[in-house]
Amino acid sequence: MRTRTLLTTLAALTAAAAGPSAAAAAPDAVIDVSTSAELKSALSSARAGDTIRLADGTYSGNFKTTTAARSDARITLTGSPKAVLTAGGGYGLHLDGAAYWTVRGITVTGGQKGIMIDAARGVTVDSVTVHGLDMEGVHFRKSSSDGVIKDSRIYDTGNDGRGMGEGVYVGSANTLDDKSDRVRITGNTIGPDVGGESVDIKEGTTGARIIGNTFDGRGLTGANYDDSWVDVKGNDVLVENNRGENTTNNGYETHSQRPGWGCGTVFRDNASDLTGATGGKQLAINVANHSGDCPTTVHASNTVTGGKGLTNIPVTP
Repeated sequence: MRTRTLLTTLAALTAAAAGPSAAAAAPDAVIDVSTSAELKSALSSARAGDTIRLADGTYSGNFKTTTAARSDARITLTGSPKAVLTAGGGYGLHLDGAAYWTVRGITVTGGQKGIMIDAARGVTVDSVTVHGLDMEGVHFRKSSSDGVIKDSRIYDTGNDGRGMGEGVYVGSANTLDDKSDRVRITGNTIGPDVGGESVDIKEGTTGARIIGNTFDGRGLTGANYDDSWVDVKGNDVLVENNRGENTTNNGYETHSQRPGWGCGTVFRDNASDLTGATGGKQLAINVANHSGDCPTTVHASNTVTGGKGLTNIPVTP
């Protein structure tokens, strides 16, 4: 149900008494929910500036919102890790056109995909736990630009037997129409038991930032070329200050799935432990596309333990 603190209620009454323009500026609501039905209602009724606050407990079903907020008045869905959205199939939480939402603290499990973000600019996913999925954990898709996933934990994905299931997936395969640009992936712990890459940046997307994450590749299937923690196919991506261990082959990779894509990636200050890798190359950073027209930069500040070397291109000081 929609609740307000005493001060908020008094402020709203005062604003109403002062006239229509003042009433329009009344403080935003806090919507407290404790059941699946209340959550579905809150997702459909929340307005810009509101906060949906989940009590600890299990929320069974598929949860979706199509309501957009504003950059200066975000909608926040928040709860502790004990507030658990559990889906029996489909998407656990679907932000469909729901720009400028913040999802904070909760757990999403079960179903096909965890948190799906479609055509929604400026979404922030903060300190969530996502696990136990048939496919990927968190997906920015359909030109969901300027998104953020930070300080979150993603593990146990790709359980449908197809050998996929990325931790964080940005964009769409085999198209250049998905402009999910400038997505920031920072401070997350991804793995183990993530069937696909921890992070997959698709062609058609530009400006992703992958910074300060920890990757555990135990559970990488090696199927569908899923043999590294990070695969970059977009342009102008920064991969910096990440730590990875346990992989079937390489640590980080770039590829050109379409001409002119997979270019401009910069690798800096990443530490790779390739101990136990069995693939053919066993490089910390394997670059499939490096030329004057499609450069990749690997700085000497990257380090590697085990495996067969740091990279297959010249190293930049």
